[in-house]
Amino acid sequence: MASGSGSRDRKSAITPPEIATDPVFLLDVDNTLLDNDAVTEDLRRHLRNAFGDECERRYWEIFEQLRQELGYADYLGALQRYRLERPRETELLRVSLFLLEYPFATRLYSGALDVIAQLKARGQVVLLSDGDVVFQPRKIERSGLWAAVDGHVLIYIHKEQMLDEVERQYPAARYVMVDDKLRILAAVKAIWRERVTTVFVRQGHYAHDPAIVSAAPAADITIECIADFVGVSDAQRR
Repeated sequence: MASGSGSRDRKSAITPPEIATDPVFLLDVDNTLLDNDAVTEDLRRHLRNAFGDECERRYWEIFEQLRQELGYADYLGALQRYRLERPRETELLRVSLFLLEYPFATRLYSGALDVIAQLKARGQVVLLSDGDVVFQPRKIERSGLWAAVDGHVLIYIHKEQMLDEVERQYPAARYVMVDDKLRILAAVKAIWRERVTTVFVRQGHYAHDPAIVSAAPAADITIECIADFVGVSDAQRR
């Protein structure tokens, strides 16, 4: 009897993680809250002005090669690899500073911070992004997004493969995921099914590429810009 009672005591001492009754809103960053296409175009212009058309072309070749290898965009990693080919070009330091000091707050989409503020009144808001461990956090911090979500930021190599970790850190009965990539939304929907409402934001070049868009099933909700998410009713989110 005593042994059984002790076993029950030990089991009761293990407290499972609290499951949020309110939804957890998972918001992508690039081309969802922040116009990353505009940042890329500014970088293209900066590279052309600093090194010329040929060097700018070579940087983006390296960038794409590295993206294929890593599975995410690594701007600083591409710059480092570019440097190996041109070790005498000290002007590369200016490109690095351009990236690290870029005024990302000026590239937030209209209404992005308002959406975050309104969603915080309805549930937990988390930034869920892909990227490297230096430039992506820097971008999110300098844009003001890190502070806007009170530091609730997750950055992975392939976020759609890390849903178990998302659940561990933010357990909830229901999730709402907002992204500009239908492929990622479809992958998440296939795992979480009715537990997630997927929201496709038609911003950025991925969201307007017919071949990319047609390759994945439609999301639960489609909006034209992040500011439109404010107008999505609670009934639609369920």
